[in-house]
Formats: sequence, structure tokens, C-alpha cells
Amino acid sequence: MKKLGFISVVTLLLVSCGQSQQVSEAAIEQERDSLQRIINEKDIELNDIMSTFDEVQEGIRRINEAEGRVTVADGNPESASNKEVIRENMQFIRDAMQQNRDMIAQLKEKLRKSSFNAEKLKKTVENLQAQIDTQTARIQELEAKLAEKDVQLAEQGEQINTLNESVNTLTEENKQKAATVATQEKQLNAAWFVFGTKAELKEEKILQNGDVLRDGNFNKDYFTQIDIRYDKVIRFYSKSATMLTNHPSGSYQMVKDSKGLYELHISDPVKFWSTGKYLVVQVK
Repeated sequence: MKKLGFISVVTLLLVSCGQSQQVSEAAIEQERDSLQRIINEKDIELNDIMSTFDEVQEGIRRINEAEGRVTVADGNPESASNKEVIRENMQFIRDAMQQNRDMIAQLKEKLRKSSFNAEKLKKTVENLQAQIDTQTARIQELEAKLAEKDVQLAEQGEQINTLNESVNTLTEENKQKAATVATQEKQLNAAWFVFGTKAELKEEKILQNGDVLRDGNFNKDYFTQIDIRYDKVIRFYSKSATMLTNHPSGSYQMVKDSKGLYELHISDPVKFWSTGKYLVVQVK
């Protein structure tokens, strides 16, 4: 009986020890799972913060690139295409700056709520904020310069328009003057000739009682106008031609063509027309 009692006690002790060991292992497992969850949550939180850091830094880089493009394009502001490039890049910069400011605010809020001892992260955020502030100041200065340049271009445009109007006015005046000069030169170099039979000349009162152009009462429309600078040969289409007006000798020749018809060759127009601007030739 004593042996049976001893065996029962031993058995109870062994069962009790086994149960205690199982409880301890379960607590350890539960604690390990809890720690793992905390670690996972910390990793997710840290990854989220670092991802936002990267986005802000990438935004700063893209803003710097866009700022450089604006500076380069600004070298030829009168180009319509460059104006469009500047406008698009400045709009991109404004949008990117606003996105960066929003993300910095998000970072600050995440760090405020974070369980990290995040002094270094906070320092990094402060550095990013300083970069953005510097960029903002540069962009404001660039916008001011572009606005000033727009004013200058507008003033230059007005000056150019004024100059163009002046040039157009001068051009028109010069055209009118040239036309006036051409008309005056044509008048100065104008001469008139007529040829006809004796009866025809009398009928038009060009020939009266043997006198040629005795007074101004003759039919001027019967004459043909010429330019003495260019018209140096006058054909009479007749085998008989007599010059009734007086013209200096040596300044012309009356010659016949291959058909025996007379024509006048003027060798010295100034001298020939110096005695009068009317030529009358009687033909048969």
C-alpha cells in the first residue's frame, strides 16, 4: 500500500511539472508573437516615413531641374516657344512646391505621433524644410525677374510697334514722293510729235497760213506723247517726210528704212528738244 501511495504522489508531481512547462512555453510564444507584431508595426511605420522622405527629396530634385530649364529658356524670351516652356515649367514648379510642403506637413505629423525616439529624423525634416524654404525664396525671385522681363518685353513691343508705324509712314511718304518725282520727271521729259498730210495738219489747226503752231489754238490731242529719255526713234510710215518745226542740226537724222519709209533718229535728245517740245512732220 505504501508503494502504491508513493507511486501516486510521484505521478501527480510529474503531471504537474509537465503542465507548468506547457503553460510557460505558451506564454513565451505569446510574448514572442506580441514582440513580432510590434516590430512589424515599427517597420511599416518607419518605411512609411522613409518613403515620404524619399518623395520630398525627389520633389526637390525635380524642382531644381525645372528651375534650371526656366533659366536656360529665359535666354531667348522673345521666342513664343520659349515663353510656353517657361510658363509650363513655372506651373510645374508651383505644383511641386505645394506637394513638397504638404508632404513635409505629413512628415511632421507622422513624427509627432510616432513612438520612435526620432531626433535624427526630426533633424532631417528640418533640413528638408530649410531646402524648401531656400527654393521658395529662389522661385519668388525668379518669378519677380520674369515679371520684370515681361514688362520690359511689353515696353519693347510698344516701341517696336511705334517704330514699325513710323517706318510704314515713312515708306508710304517715300512712295508718294517717289511717285511725285517720277511724275515730275515724266513731265519734264515729255515731248509730243505729230505727222500728217498738209490737209490733216490744217484741219487740226496745227498748220495755219503756212505757219506751224502759230498760237495755242490747235488740237493737242492729235499729238502723241513720248519720253525723250527713251523714245529716240520715230517712224512716219511715208516715203515723203518734211520736218516743219525747227530743231538743232547735228542732233538728229532723217533716214529711210529697208522699205524706203522715213524715220527720225534722235542722237542728242537734250539738244534736239531744247528749242521746243513739239515736233511736226508733214507727210504725203
